[in-house]
Amino acid sequence: MTLNASKRNLSVKKDGRREELFTVMNEKLLKHSILLSVVISVILGILVILLLPGGGSFIETILSGALAGILAIYPILLSLINFVFIFAGCTDPRLIRKGQHFEWITLVLGTLYSLLVLPFSNITFSDWTVTLYNAQKHTPIWTEGALTVLIFAAAGFLGYLFLSCTRISKVPPLITVLEISAMYLGMTQSILWIVQIMRGEILYLYLCLFPLNCILIGIKVIRQKVIEWERIQRSEAESEGVTGRFKNKNLEWLNRRLEHSAVWPAAAFLFMWPMLAVIICILILFGQRPDSAIRAWTETSDWNLSQRIASQNIFYDEHYLCTVAAGGHRKVVKPIRMGVRHGHSVIVNRQLCVANAFEQILEERVPKLHRNVRYFYDRYGFPVAKLIRSPYIADIVYFLMKPLEWVFLTIIYMTDVRPEDRIAMQYLPEQTKCTGVTEE
Repeated sequence: MTLNASKRNLSVKKDGRREELFTVMNEKLLKHSILLSVVISVILGILVILLLPGGGSFIETILSGALAGILAIYPILLSLINFVFIFAGCTDPRLIRKGQHFEWITLVLGTLYSLLVLPFSNITFSDWTVTLYNAQKHTPIWTEGALTVLIFAAAGFLGYLFLSCTRISKVPPLITVLEISAMYLGMTQSILWIVQIMRGEILYLYLCLFPLNCILIGIKVIRQKVIEWERIQRSEAESEGVTGRFKNKNLEWLNRRLEHSAVWPAAAFLFMWPMLAVIICILILFGQRPDSAIRAWTETSDWNLSQRIASQNIFYDEHYLCTVAAGGHRKVVKPIRMGVRHGHSVIVNRQLCVANAFEQILEERVPKLHRNVRYFYDRYGFPVAKLIRSPYIADIVYFLMKPLEWVFLTIIYMTDVRPEDRIAMQYLPEQTKCTGVTEE
């Protein structure tokens, strides 16, 4: 009997130590969960780089892996964490507080990552009426309705801010439901954005991650507040004056009807529509159209909800004279017509035609010199073209090229019987031989 009792006591002590050890480990993991998530992302990034062919040195692998982990893997991991927190941590104050930390990290990094990805997506801020170039895409949000979308998104953020940072026992149920309604407006804009730009390309999938996380965070916060209110004793709530906040009898009657938190999500959906109408009426005073909430997504081109068909993009090569002719101000670069190169439409000005005609002469008369000129341009001209991303820069390059244009023109007139015919023939559809400084 004594031996069995000793064994039982020893087993109980071991179980107690094991539970204590697990408790300490869980507390450590919870305390350092943010750092742990970053470390996991970096490790996964390094593993991905190691699996790719053609790896570099050890230092390059570590640095590129860390960069890939922070920029590419961490957003996905944050999304998974926010999804898990929807179902876990709705009652434990420590988990709720840690979930809020991840929420703020998601909102800050999501904004920064989206701003980093946008320049690589070819998305412009031009409406469907504007003719674009190459692979550029029109804005997914109609510029005249962008203010409406921005206000709805701001309403959603303010609703989240007040709901997340206030104690539910100190706020009347009616106010809580209105905050949820505001969050619904913001979540709706996130859904519309995802539907608008969703496509199979990985770049656009990353642009959908931030609004997706906004939806997940909204669902999580609403669920937490519903559960939190259910755990509050009505007597405690009444003693703090929660149910008697409104002097208006109608508002107080409505407030009492909302004491059961199970009806909050549905009630918030109903309240969302009058809130939507009020915001639209205010926006009309600032020049917005009554239907801007819908037209902001449909008065576009190139996207899933678009109802407009834009004109075909104009193609121009990523070379500086083609870029100057297409990208400079019309009064400066003086485009004269459309031309054809490699089956694509290009904008042509006289400077471009003169340069192309000059190289034709070089190719015909001095082919060895032409090859050297071509090599020089391929090496230095292409990088210069990538820097021309503004009409003003294109104008400057146009003026800088003027002296060379005069030199080219002088040589053409000295070597060709019909110089203007040669210049005029450049980039015409019938032309089959299109070599030139701006071509390859």
